[in-house]
Amino acid sequence: MLEKVRYEGAYPTREKADEAVRLVLAGLGRQLTGDERVALAACLPLEAARVLTAQIPDTQPLTGWDFVKDLAARNGASLATTRWDTGSVFSAVAAHAGPDLTARILRRLPTGYALLFGRAELTPAP
Repeated sequence: MLEKVRYEGAYPTREKADEAVRLVLAGLGRQLTGDERVALAACLPLEAARVLTAQIPDTQPLTGWDFVKDLAARNGASLATTRWDTGSVFSAVAAHAGPDLTARILRRLPTGYALLFGRAELTPAP
């Protein structure tokens, strides 16, 4: 997973890619609950699964944009850098999870995460 993130995100070192993976997976661990959390942890490499599951889910879920803002504030990074990190890590997460689990995860999360996963945000017509 780390090599995919490093390649996809064009990180200069493994350490930079690892920082992004840890930050984003910890954030996702605070947002994702239920069967999707368990299934995702089972798909990820052991260390990534540990980072995800070590987090206690927040009681107030964040939209995709609020998720990025929260990570940026926690990391002291710019919104643009944090958005890049999130997209790079979520791309690798989706590759490990596969299309069905990724769709289930996106249904569980509030709006705005599909774009972070590199997918279109489809909403039902009124």
